[in-house]
Amino acid sequence: MAPAQPASTQPLRITLSPSARSFLTQGEDSLLQAALDAGFVLPYGCRNGACGSCKGKVLEGLVDHGNIQPGALSLADRAAGYALFCCAKPLSDVVLECREVSGTNDIPVKTLPCRVEKIVRVAEDVIMLSLKLPVNERLQFLAGQYIEFLLKNGKTRAFSIANAPHAAGLLELHIRHVVGGEFTSHVFTHMKEKDILRLRGPLGTFLLRDADKPIIFVAGGTGFAPIKSMIEQALHQGIRRPITLYWGARKRSGLYFDALPMQWATEYPHIRYVPVLSEPDATDAWHGRTGQVHHAVLQDHPDLSPFQIYVCGAPALTENALKDFTAQGLPAEEFFADAFSFSI
Repeated sequence: MAPAQPASTQPLRITLSPSARSFLTQGEDSLLQAALDAGFVLPYGCRNGACGSCKGKVLEGLVDHGNIQPGALSLADRAAGYALFCCAKPLSDVVLECREVSGTNDIPVKTLPCRVEKIVRVAEDVIMLSLKLPVNERLQFLAGQYIEFLLKNGKTRAFSIANAPHAAGLLELHIRHVVGGEFTSHVFTHMKEKDILRLRGPLGTFLLRDADKPIIFVAGGTGFAPIKSMIEQALHQGIRRPITLYWGARKRSGLYFDALPMQWATEYPHIRYVPVLSEPDATDAWHGRTGQVHHAVLQDHPDLSPFQIYVCGAPALTENALKDFTAQGLPAEEFFADAFSFSI
């Protein structure tokens, strides 16, 4: 909306609409971080301008948009007054139109040590990591949230929690090997059981919202992890909203827990499972759906207006899904996403 300007030395007031609640900030942090520090939880996912989960409208005032990943906020969005709150910083008092998320305010974000309990290679490039917290500690979290590892070099690496909150004896993470990735390479080559790590969490607002609408989950690769947590928690709570899970991968091995959603679909009549491979080869002997996973949703549902949709995977998946799903009738406010942006 405006070019960057020096931040004011006077506190700036951020007002949230429609709640009319407000807080003060010095303007040094992003709108999202300032809100979180003040105890207000806004929708967010990646926190680096990739997923678009934190997009909202600046009704009044000026912001510096900051560093935004390509495709996350179009020029038309900017012209219409939208910003990504995880990147944008206030340059004046501002009024933001946004959804406030309930349910996370009473959950403290903790920094804790943890011990590697199990390392299980569930696919050639995916490890299931199980972490044990100290005996007197428990990480309270909501299904769909994530934790960050605090590395010795000061960097962080974020991974979604794959187990449901009611089964929190161990924390389960699904870690895909990123070629050239410092942390994931360590996990795959040097990490041992009983190693000690430090984590911070829970973080994120990729959460199942209350509604009566049928749900479509779309997972790309290890984007299955938070969706697994959501579905297991929904089953535990007796939620019987119709659920369709579309899980996409390049090859059959990418559906590394394929037996689990197949079991859900067998045991629960309200759950349907649709696996999709984009590049199956002869060794896969694949007779199922092929192509891009979100295209399968479009093919199956010419009218998406009755649904609530949750998408987790690479930024390209979440961006394309939002564009194509809303073009096919999905209300934008019923789209929720968590984009996995892989750090080297």
